[in-house]
Amino acid sequence: MGPTPPGWFGARTPPDLLLLALGAVPGALLRWRLENTLLANLLGCLVLGGILARQPGAPRLMLLGGLGFCGSLTTFSTWILELDQALKAGQPGPAALHLLPALVGGVGGVLVGMGLGSVWIRRADGRKPGKRFRR
Repeated sequence: MGPTPPGWFGARTPPDLLLLALGAVPGALLRWRLENTLLANLLGCLVLGGILARQPGAPRLMLLGGLGFCGSLTTFSTWILELDQALKAGQPGPAALHLLPALVGGVGGVLVGMGLGSVWIRRADGRKPGKRFRR
């Protein structure tokens, strides 16, 4: 993956800010309801993967779903805090069990989400899943 193209997140106009906020509110509410950092992060990775399947042709979708919804649903800082607490409590085993599933599951969630998103896009465009998708 190359460097992030300038402006991939939108032009930072008031309508862009509104899209970001409209996605952030339900993401934050879901995060609050889940009360489980790992589940929130894995779900966010899965959804983000689906959104990335649509990129680069959907900057507004990235603002609403990627940065807004997934950005407020997932939480790197809480994940690190939980890891730090386990290490400070002298529990390296639980810390490793906290770290590894999140890393592997996060990458796996993005990949699965991209695969599911590609299938959904093909079906929405009237293509069969077995055919190559042209951009």
